[in-house]
Amino acid sequence: MNLFVFGLGYTARNFIARYGERITRICGTSHSPDQSRLLEGPEVIAYRFKDTGYDLRILDELASADALLVSIPPNLGADPVLDFFTDAIRSARRLRWVGYLSTVDVYGDAQGSWVDESTTPDLDTPRSRHRLEAEQRWLRLGQQAQFSVQIFRLANVYGPGRNPLRQLAEGRAKRSVKSGQVLNRIHASDVAQVLMSSMERPSRSAIYNVADDEPTRPEEVIAFAASLLGREPLPATPFAEGPLPSPARSFYQGNNRVRNVRIKTDLGVTLLYPTYREGLRALVGDTSQTCMEALEHRAEPKVRSQRCSH
Repeated sequence: MNLFVFGLGYTARNFIARYGERITRICGTSHSPDQSRLLEGPEVIAYRFKDTGYDLRILDELASADALLVSIPPNLGADPVLDFFTDAIRSARRLRWVGYLSTVDVYGDAQGSWVDESTTPDLDTPRSRHRLEAEQRWLRLGQQAQFSVQIFRLANVYGPGRNPLRQLAEGRAKRSVKSGQVLNRIHASDVAQVLMSSMERPSRSAIYNVADDEPTRPEEVIAFAASLLGREPLPATPFAEGPLPSPARSFYQGNNRVRNVRIKTDLGVTLLYPTYREGLRALVGDTSQTCMEALEHRAEPKVRSQRCSH
């Protein structure tokens, strides 16, 4: 099987590190292929793709791809992959499976209530609306070209190098408290197994929520992480008062509990880390090194850059 990945980011690289040996050829895109680290693991051929242009050889790789993983989000309401490559993807004769990484943010603020794939998405915020529009464009393309399109609405992804333990170790953690707020999470290894399970059985197009079993108040997760490190909990700071960077603050804009039944019933997935407790316990050793050391000692894919621009 040949896999092409639009966006060799954290989630995609974790997937390749875990399951790359099952795939014959892996190619993908990066803003700066030459800056990708060379690490042990499956080799990935990286091509340049930015909003200013792309490597023409991407077209040849798409023509020979059996599976396509898309992790690039909408940009100002537009889907850059579809804007540049719709015709090439539609005409890819070998293509049988497309996985599009979306987000549970499409559900918006349900005021802490449970949501599932049948819940009407929130159209009140540009972020949710743009994501939903991208999902629908991919599903329509799959119907037109007769390949399976799987939409994966991801919760907040954590794992090696990106987790509350690391934030505490580096002094970046905040224990912000917002009344009634819960967050949904998923370990990167569980995202990977969901993707692999779907890829190995490319049936009808579908939408899947990818979250663990326990939506949790964010301050509880930080307190648990501190206990694993033998530290006292950080003092709680009211959300309205505590300074948070924009990416972190965006997680508090929606408030819902995401059901994950479909990945279990349709894909046969048993979560490796059903709650944040199992996931963080498995990551405790990740804080014994600096951030970059921890990442570079993992078996991540080797990335070989290709340079030729359109």
